Amino acid sequence: MNPLNPKQTTLKSAITISGVGLHTGANVILILNPAVENHGYKFRRIDLEGSPIIEADCDLVTDTSRGTTLTKGNASVSTVEHVLAALVGMEVDNVLIDINGPEMPIMDGSSRPFVEAIEANEIVELDAEREYFEIPYNINFTDEENKVEIIAMPVNDYRLTVMVDYNSPVLGSQHAAITSMSEFKKEISPCRTFCFLHELEYLLQNNLIKGGDLNNAIVVVDREIKQDELDRLAAVFNKNTVEVAQNGILNNLDLRFQNEPARHKLLDMIGDLALVGMPIKGQIMAARPGHASNVAFAKKIKQVMKKELRRKQDGAPYYNPNEKPLYSTKDIIKMLPHAHPFLLVDKIISKTENTIVGIKNITFDQPFFAGHFPGDPILPGVLQIEAMAQCGGILILSTVEDPENYATYFLKIDNTKFKDKVVPGDTLIMKLELIEPVRRGLCVMRGRVWVGDKLVCESEMMAQIVKIA
Repeated sequence: MNPLNPKQTTLKSAITISGVGLHTGANVILILNPAVENHGYKFRRIDLEGSPIIEADCDLVTDTSRGTTLTKGNASVSTVEHVLAALVGMEVDNVLIDINGPEMPIMDGSSRPFVEAIEANEIVELDAEREYFEIPYNINFTDEENKVEIIAMPVNDYRLTVMVDYNSPVLGSQHAAITSMSEFKKEISPCRTFCFLHELEYLLQNNLIKGGDLNNAIVVVDREIKQDELDRLAAVFNKNTVEVAQNGILNNLDLRFQNEPARHKLLDMIGDLALVGMPIKGQIMAARPGHASNVAFAKKIKQVMKKELRRKQDGAPYYNPNEKPLYSTKDIIKMLPHAHPFLLVDKIISKTENTIVGIKNITFDQPFFAGHFPGDPILPGVLQIEAMAQCGGILILSTVEDPENYATYFLKIDNTKFKDKVVPGDTLIMKLELIEPVRRGLCVMRGRVWVGDKLVCESEMMAQIVKIA
């Protein structure tokens, strides 16, 4: 299996694709445009005033009856699953999709035309790392009425298995699976959409599938059909004759795979799960899925993803004492005006524009333990606050050329909570993040301190940075 691509990607140049909308019958022009990192997939209705943008987001799904439809405000785009599956399958992360109508082109009913167009272009890497959502535990979905069962399980790559069973003597029970996105182009993308004859008749009666063609859908004949009905269908689809093959497929259409319907269901699911908003690492198994269940499951995964992201953001930062720090004690001494025994930051392990993570090792020989308390040494809470403040000071002072000429002074401390005691032998992991932009030397930060994965202290602090020389 190919390793997962560590970098985000986009297209080298724009790709123009034209076709016909399945239900509207209208000619459609689709343009896949390169996009910047972390852009994701977005649709832009260039035929509407203001060219409104619709994000590929499961929370924006408004219809799943004949494909997946996204709506934002007064703008909609339907049948998005095939092009999204192609982008996911070709591992293209960031694309702005222009379309001059409300419906994606059906092409041949599969993702292959989109895959071929992408392949004829070029996929380029961006600087940003690709972020995956790793399924943290079993996520289950059940629709008892439609006998749908879906489960996502933790595994360190992407695997998807689909089973379809429509109680049909023609289809029987079919299975399809993918164990790597490298398989998508050859094994999944060519698989066309399918429907049963009774569904086709309903669509025709309701003046739908104006762009339908017996070459872009597999029609499963699930009942006895007379010659006059075949003749009427032939006239509708501009065919000289329409027949039913021995395998129960209308117009003697050659299947590309014996289990092509199951493979297409897998294709649809890949496209619909793109609406989660992040590539997935996990094993997914689905029985009798459809667009409605796919989208419902995507929403469930997205809820878990938000919960896990919040947990990671609020949880203890990862600390490996074997890794070289960003700033050592020698670097910190040059930046802060504090000195032993009041320097309460040993090293800085990470820093961004708005956050910083520092380490303080608590040892028994520190002078305050002699009186706080004899026989029961506990790190004073005020020193935990001071350690956080010093760590936050490093974040601000790292932005000036002469940090040794500045000092930080407390102005306010709010919402402070001490959740557990800190004793000799503990290692403090401190994370400070700016709550507001720094203005006129005033900075407001939220600070938290962990020992291991246990939060021991948190506080909001305001300080002023003052030049002292």
